[in-house]
Amino acid sequence: MSAVIKESDIYIRPMSEQDVNSIINIEKDVYDFPWSKKIFEDCLHAGYSSWVLESDKILIGYGVMLIVSNESHILNLCIHPNYRSIGIGKKLLGHFLALSKEYNIHRTFLEVRPTNFKAIRLYLNMGFNEIGRRRNYYPTKTGREDALVLAKTFLAEKL
Repeated sequence: MSAVIKESDIYIRPMSEQDVNSIINIEKDVYDFPWSKKIFEDCLHAGYSSWVLESDKILIGYGVMLIVSNESHILNLCIHPNYRSIGIGKKLLGHFLALSKEYNIHRTFLEVRPTNFKAIRLYLNMGFNEIGRRRNYYPTKTGREDALVLAKTFLAEKL
């Protein structure tokens, strides 16, 4: 069941260590092989671009992006199951893309499961293109699953 929420009720802010327990709860609800608490803590300590979405002080989504030189890599973007398909993932992805432009990033990358059709549709609609495949990238209960590698290239603005 999706929540009823207005986009104006969603607040994006930097992730903090106090958020990690709530994030881990969502990770465990969403993924068979979730990121660990230590991975999120390490991302925060390393200075990765880490953000959360809140509505009425309830954490409903989060994401982590690595920025290196003129490239960025969205490592994790997740929305609580009760808040999916209402535009919140698009809002967080848009936030990451705006940050990429702000930092003069040339290209942003991400991986997605080929079976995650809704996410793929979102990424393609936001200007990503498939550029490759990582074989046996994701663990599954019965083995491994490939990942599609997607990228969005930002064109330099003319002066």
